[in-house]
Amino acid sequence: MSGDAQAHGSESRSAAGGRNPWLIAIVVSIATFMLVLDTSIANVALRNIAGSLAAGVDESTWVITTYLVANSVIIPISGWLASVIGRKRYYMFCVATFTLASLLCGLAPNLQMLIVFRILQGLGGGGMAPSEQSILADTFPPEKRSQAFALYGIAVIVAPTVGPTIGGWLTDNFSWHWIFFINVPFGILSVALVQWLVVEPDILEQERRELLRGGLKVDWIGFILVATALGCLEVFLDEGQRNDWFASTFITVFAAVSAVSFLLLVPWEFTRRDPIVDIRLLFTRQFGMSFLVMMAVGAVLFSTTQLLPQLQQATFDYTATLSGLSMMPGGVAMLLLMPISGFVSGVVQPRYLIMMGMAAVAIALWHMTSLTPDASFSFFAFARIFMMVGLPFLFIPISTAAYVGLPPQKTNQASALINVARNLGGSIGVSLSNTAIAQNAQFHQSVLVSHTAQSSEAYQHTLRQVTNQFAAEGSPLGEAKQQAIGWIGEEIARQASLLAYIDVFFYCAVATALLVPLALMLRPPRQASTKR
Repeated sequence: MSGDAQAHGSESRSAAGGRNPWLIAIVVSIATFMLVLDTSIANVALRNIAGSLAAGVDESTWVITTYLVANSVIIPISGWLASVIGRKRYYMFCVATFTLASLLCGLAPNLQMLIVFRILQGLGGGGMAPSEQSILADTFPPEKRSQAFALYGIAVIVAPTVGPTIGGWLTDNFSWHWIFFINVPFGILSVALVQWLVVEPDILEQERRELLRGGLKVDWIGFILVATALGCLEVFLDEGQRNDWFASTFITVFAAVSAVSFLLLVPWEFTRRDPIVDIRLLFTRQFGMSFLVMMAVGAVLFSTTQLLPQLQQATFDYTATLSGLSMMPGGVAMLLLMPISGFVSGVVQPRYLIMMGMAAVAIALWHMTSLTPDASFSFFAFARIFMMVGLPFLFIPISTAAYVGLPPQKTNQASALINVARNLGGSIGVSLSNTAIAQNAQFHQSVLVSHTAQSSEAYQHTLRQVTNQFAAEGSPLGEAKQQAIGWIGEEIARQASLLAYIDVFFYCAVATALLVPLALMLRPPRQASTKR
């Protein structure tokens, strides 16, 4: 398809009607911010939720897992649902469902009901992002899409950064219920603005009527396979470390079911005339490469967003609020760089920007390996800024490149799959990082403990110093020695944990650096617009 033809198709499918398209971009970004914020805001409140609802911390993790599973199930089929129901109608239904579920989550009387409402929230939230990206891709011509995705990207990438801060502050100063109540006014505002300002283009209504003319044909087998494959994979990734991976029958069964479902899904969807998920898109060079690179971006963004607060609270004794504040400067940096990235993306080829962004993230992760036990708040703040500098030059070019060369009627399906890539990459990144931390911490602890033999002069010297310190504070000599041994044990555990986090930052840096050449597989925009 030529650029002119695609631009024409884009205009006829615009959700702006006669209004300024930037107004539409702002409207859809409101719900985006609310949605992405919710993926990170609940993490810092799990202990409070568990205590308030008389549940264990391990049980409370299902508040996160069930939300992610529901998201994973609905996202890949949201493109098909938008085509059948109508994009605007489906989007408003998703926002309303998410908002109502947020209210119910805040009112939940026990953990079981909270989990049920989180599933409902995940189902509503899963359909929002693909619809929003589809609206932007159709409302803006190709030459302006990068700037539109820059505005949208502010919500997508900044929200996880401020989520822990807001969640920590609300939990510390009010109660965990408010991390859900905060969504309600934004949801109501979003529904009202979408109803008032967003237009359903005539051509989309025509396509919907044509789709339904011969009767609604639902690819039920495809739906069951994709829901089972991604839902079981999400449980496997999120619960694997807590259940010792394949040593657990529960985890092994979920892994096997997910693998078999994926093996059946690909040939089934590939041969359907009207698949519920257009797998064929993944086998095109341009979109397939965009999908892989977006997975990598999701892995880096979500894993580092979770790892840093986790590290600060476990090893540096930060409060939830303080660890969130240390990530805020990174969010500000993103806010400032997004518009610049949007402008540059319209001038420089996406593949070169992606290479530059990947290289910057790899260097920032390498810098994190210089972490020391006495690292200051400013070290974490500047490290986060450094890490965030490259991400705008990844997210926007990838989002823009993914739609290049696609027929307009494929926009809904492409939007769904690119969101699957970001979420799936994030889940894989978080899971692998937490597993590496747990295993490496055990290794480092065993190495450090080997240096505490009674014959070790260094150990005896440290033991005498710490014993004298406790004795000087008023403890009897025998008790002071026991306190000193306990203190040394805690210090070994702390250092082992720190070394494990440094290992993971090193692994992430190497993996990101190895992905830099992958961007060269993307075609230049003009070439990609004529080939698929």
